[in-house]
Amino acid sequence: MEMNLSPVISAPPSQLLTGSPVMEIAPKTPKSPFSSRLMSTPIASPVKKAIESMQYYLEEVGQFTKLDPQEAWLPITESRNGNSYYAAFHTLSSGIGFQALVLPLALTTLGWTWGILCLFLVFMWQLYTLWLLIQLHESESGMRYSRYLRLSMAAFGEKLGKLLALFPIMYLSGGTCVTLIMIGGGTMKILFQILCEDQCNLKPLTTIEWYLCFTTLAILLAQLPNLNSIAEVSLIGAITAISYCTLIWVVSIIKGRPDGVSYHLPPTESRFEMARLCNVLNALGIIAFAFRGHNLVLEIQGTMPSSIKHPSRVPMWRGVKFSYLIIAMCLFPLAVGGYWAYGNLIPENGGMLTALYKYHGHNTSKALLGLVCLFIVMNSLSSFQIYAMPVFDNLELRYTSKMDRPCPRWLRSGFRIFFGCLAFFISVALPFLPSLAGLIGGIALPLTLAYPCFMWISLKKPSKYGAIWCLNCLLGVLGMVLGFLVTAGAIWTIATMGIDLHFFKPQ
Repeated sequence: MEMNLSPVISAPPSQLLTGSPVMEIAPKTPKSPFSSRLMSTPIASPVKKAIESMQYYLEEVGQFTKLDPQEAWLPITESRNGNSYYAAFHTLSSGIGFQALVLPLALTTLGWTWGILCLFLVFMWQLYTLWLLIQLHESESGMRYSRYLRLSMAAFGEKLGKLLALFPIMYLSGGTCVTLIMIGGGTMKILFQILCEDQCNLKPLTTIEWYLCFTTLAILLAQLPNLNSIAEVSLIGAITAISYCTLIWVVSIIKGRPDGVSYHLPPTESRFEMARLCNVLNALGIIAFAFRGHNLVLEIQGTMPSSIKHPSRVPMWRGVKFSYLIIAMCLFPLAVGGYWAYGNLIPENGGMLTALYKYHGHNTSKALLGLVCLFIVMNSLSSFQIYAMPVFDNLELRYTSKMDRPCPRWLRSGFRIFFGCLAFFISVALPFLPSLAGLIGGIALPLTLAYPCFMWISLKKPSKYGAIWCLNCLLGVLGMVLGFLVTAGAIWTIATMGIDLHFFKPQ
């Protein structure tokens, strides 16, 4: 007599892959006494062993990470085949930027000893907070926080998390893209002047037209679908950033110091004069802003596969350590070598690049100067892609949440064209926006130096008054105070020195 036996299914395969372990799901499925007795018989033992083996395999591989199905539709987490090399490329491309060229300005206010000491301390501080974010990416419950805003909401609550992190994140993404259009378009104009000089009969483009050229190239590159797909672009951006930073400080040292170089600190009537204090705060802000990219580290880590046995924090930290070794090898010589070469003569606008053209443009080959400009343009284009990705992700999140389906390809392209045009419009309408960088940057500074420390205390819950608890509390409070002081100093500077407001007149 044949019996048609069917094994009891404790959970659908999707739950086995992304939900809780089998033994936790099984009781939710109603079982008859017959099926319970049947699973304990010798006939059903192979099925039982198979289920136990599958559970053991899944626990070993670690596929019990909780994943939102919507994650597979969004550009940041659409592809999860990243690795430590990709992490290094993205970190280098986002971590080294044009803001590093003004680092010598900080030393003109702080001097040799305090300038180098502050540079080292801030470097170690932001590297520590970067490590905290990497460790917080995966929670003990299996949840992955692939966006800074979601981690902030998990640590501080939904309302407070949004209040603290939403504006700084949007500024660091959108505001950086606007600044990159200004820098990239302006550098393309300089490159054209170097290559053409008076030998070309072509009518030179206006600044707005150069901005439009840069934006068009950036929008074309932005059609790459997700964060992993721009890894090669980030590699090019990293190579060009390292190249132009190294070329500028090496050429500046080889060419020698111009006449009139001085390293004396600017005289002040009083040691605690307000103007002097604002200059010191501005110098600290320049150093802090030179190390950027904390708002992207969770997004980069979100592109990696993760499991209990092979968590993503291991390859991510490996890639970050390598990239920050390179960043240190670029930024420290740039700051020290630039200050040695130009001293107090370093221009406030443009920093090292402007100094190179001003003092050594006449005795430096056009090919070398043009190469530096080309590298800056290429790095700006690649940095635009990685900083714009959180904006693209947020736009598509709104669509997928409402429609419950992936964003069509034509709409995805439309979102990216829209953002590129919006960033271009802002760069033309508000060309004085970089003058407000100190003010808005002071508001965004806790995102790098303070919030990760408080997030660690909130989520990891270290023993109160222990060494780790005290360290994170101290760094968190110092980060908040520094952000407040930098903002206050920027407001004071704007109030006393004023700001040149020229709408729709980029120069």
